[in-house]
Parts: sequence; C-alpha cells; structure tokens
Amino acid sequence: MDKRMGQNTLTGRLKEQPNTFIHDEILYPQFKYEVQHLLPYYIQIEKVISMEYTRMGLLEHEALQHILLQLDKLDMDTLVGNPQENMTDILFAIERYVEQNTSHSIIAWHLDRSRNDVQATAQVMLARDQLLDMMEALLSLADAIHPLALKHIHTKMPGYTHYQSAQIISPGFYFAAMLEHIGQTIGRFQNHWTSLDECPLGSGAMSGLELQWDRRNMARMLGFDRECRHALMGVASKDFMLLIGAELSNVSVTLTRFMTDFMNWGSSEYRFLQLPDHLCGISSAMPQKKNFTILERIRGKLAHIPAYYLDLVMGQQRTPYTNLVETAKEGGSHFLTMLETMNSAIQLLTHVITHVSFDQEQMERVCNEQFFGGFSLANQLTLQCDIPYRNAQIIAGKYITAMIEQGRRPLDVDSELLRTICAEMGYVSQLQDEILIQCFSAESGLSAKRSSGSTHPDQVAELISIQERERALTWEYVQNVKERSRTYLLT
Repeated sequence: MDKRMGQNTLTGRLKEQPNTFIHDEILYPQFKYEVQHLLPYYIQIEKVISMEYTRMGLLEHEALQHILLQLDKLDMDTLVGNPQENMTDILFAIERYVEQNTSHSIIAWHLDRSRNDVQATAQVMLARDQLLDMMEALLSLADAIHPLALKHIHTKMPGYTHYQSAQIISPGFYFAAMLEHIGQTIGRFQNHWTSLDECPLGSGAMSGLELQWDRRNMARMLGFDRECRHALMGVASKDFMLLIGAELSNVSVTLTRFMTDFMNWGSSEYRFLQLPDHLCGISSAMPQKKNFTILERIRGKLAHIPAYYLDLVMGQQRTPYTNLVETAKEGGSHFLTMLETMNSAIQLLTHVITHVSFDQEQMERVCNEQFFGGFSLANQLTLQCDIPYRNAQIIAGKYITAMIEQGRRPLDVDSELLRTICAEMGYVSQLQDEILIQCFSAESGLSAKRSSGSTHPDQVAELISIQERERALTWEYVQNVKERSRTYLLT
C-alpha cells in the first residue's frame, strides 16, 4: 500500500470534519440505513469497478484479487462509520477499509469515479429486487384467490350498487375481478421493469467519466440488460421510486375497496362471509360480538401507501434535476417503509383469503327476498311485448313497487298485475308467470347473462382459466428475471 494512504482526511477543501451533532443527527442514521439495506449492492458494484480497472490496465491482477478478498470481508460488523476516518460515509468507509487492509499498490483504484452513480446504481438494484419480491407477493395472493373463485362460480350472491340490491352475482365472479386487477397491476410492474433494467454505473457525478469504461459490460455483470444512455439521467432521475410508488398507491386503493366489501359481507346484517375465530377479535363490553379486526388492519395498512407515495413526490418536487444527493436520500427515506407496509398488507390478505368461507344459504335467502330481476323484466317487456325500453323500465319499476307494497316476495309472481300496469300505460303484456319466475329467480340471475366477462358460470370459468395461464407465464417471467438480475457475472 502507498505509505501516503491512510491519512485521517478525505478532503483538502474543508478544514474540519463533521462534528458529533451532524454525525448523530444525519450521517450515522444514513450510514446505518445503507449498511443494512445497500451494503451487498455496494460490494458488488465495487467488485465490478475493480475488475474494470484491471481490464483497462490500471490495476494488476494480483492487486485485484486482494481487493476482492477484502470486499468479501465487509459486513455490518467490520464496516464502522467514523467522522474523522471516513466522514461516516459508507463508500468512504469501504474505500478506507480496503486501503488499510491491502498490501499491494492500488494507486489507481477509484480513479475517475464518483459516489453519485455508485449510490444511484445501488438504489436501483435494491428497488429491482424489492419490485420482484412485490410481484411474487401479488402472484401468491392471486394463487390463493384462484381456488376460492373456482369453488364459487355457481354460488349465488347478492350484488349491490349504491348499497342497494342490484343484480345477482357470484363470489367466483367477484374474485375473478380481484384476479383481473392483480394481474393488470403485475403487468404494469413488468412494464416498469424495462426502465429499471438500465444501469447508472459509469454516469459519474453528472456528466460522465474520462476513461473508456465498458459500461455495457459492467451493467451486464450487475444483472442489468443495458447501461443508462444519458449520464445526467443516470444520477439525477429517481423516477423508479415514483413509478413503483404510484402503482402501489393505485392498487392499494383498489384493495381497500375490496376490504370494505369484505367487512360489509361479514357484518351482522349481511352474514355472507365468515372467518375462523383465530383471525377475529372481540369486544370487551359487548360479548355477542365477533369482530373481523384483521380486515380493519389490512385496510389501515393499505391506507398508508398513497401517503408514502405523496411523500416521495413532495421529496422530489422542485428539486433541481442536476442532482442533490442528500435531498434525494431524504426524499426517498420512506421508500422501503412503503414497500414493507404494502408487503405486510398483501401477506395478511393472502392469509385471510386462505381461511375465508361463505354462508351460501344466507346469500341465497337474500337473493330470493330482494327484487334483483328488474333488469331482466324490462328486457323481456321490450323483446317480447315491443314496449320501448325506457317505458319498459318504468313498468318494471311500478310492478316491483306494487309487489313490495303488497308485502309479496319476488317469486310470488303476478302476471295479471303486470298486465294491469302495462294497460295503464297503453301497452299490452303477453308475459306469463313462467317468464316472470325466470326473471326473478336467483338461479337464472347468473345464467341469464350471456356477454363475455359476465356472471354466467361458463364466462367466469373461462376467464379464470385464462387468468391462470397468464399467471403461470408471469411466474416464469419473474423467476427468469430474478435469476438474471441476482446472478452477478463475477468470477
């Protein structure tokens, strides 16, 4: 090692090192965070940089081996932040550790190199791994939903709009919607991966480097497909946080809506959905209650995600694009918290899905008590009686109102009452009781729909099958990308 190395200063510009206050309030918390979350990536990056020095003839092969050996010794215990020795900066700490423990000449090591692109590269590498983990969590959630959806394709369930009885659906139909949302979210994450497959390393501080670095090869060695084409964008852009945050924010909102439905279905008024006792809570004052507190907790966790996303946005808003490293660190300080919170919510929801059950008798009872067939009746009045559709809607509404006022149930059909109402509006109805029974029976509520994407069991089964095939391909894609991005081409 050069005898002049190891002196206790890193700069000729400042006459003093950071004081204890700055160390405690800013530098050490950041150092601790980076050691905990970014150190493995920094080590990989340092190895690639060192190998590139050897390729350019600036570092002997034997010296390279010693550097790689010292880098392999780095961990949370060996790397210590010290304001005097390394300004409590993780990259300076790595540099000092290697210099102090290597006997070979490494004069050119870290020549023509900036911390900016190294930090940017480590942050993107962390985000890539986190994104793949999030995609796997969502895929696992979808895998848990799949058998529940298949099981309840034919199960009749009341559907509500504006919190009012609307049309007959099935839990299978509903869960297919969840699967569709999750699949589309994962698809957008796959698209975002393209922008995350560019490596910032070699961008330098902001304008590139002076040596002929093989940036494409370094990118490939770190598991990226290619290098970032613009040096300033490589270090200044933090779009990857916003892209991931925005998508998580959007899907979290959708999942809270599903949770609200679950909570309604599990209420003492609906009694459609059941959870086992070990997932429930109680009231300390009202012993009759069985509270689905886990659903409240999931919805509460999901409510944080848009706030974390907005925090990321505000942390970057109006900052100069020419890169403020410390501002970027502070602005992204809740990025991992957002990911961890979202992952926790998904894991909890997956656990709930694997334990949820439905009271089919209760759901069918409600289906038979409420007038869900008004839509079908209006269609039949137009198709079979040539009544203009808007007037058919009015007649159907009058018929249902009269039945309710008489205290009658939907299947207590009355074709004479319908004919009377039609006559009052100047129309003739030929609909018989059999047609009215078809309109208002819960059984036909599912099968009457014929369009693609509808509640018809055949349509639901076909869609779920398509979703399963798409999900299998996505699992394969994620595993392949994960293998490539985490298998660094180092020898």
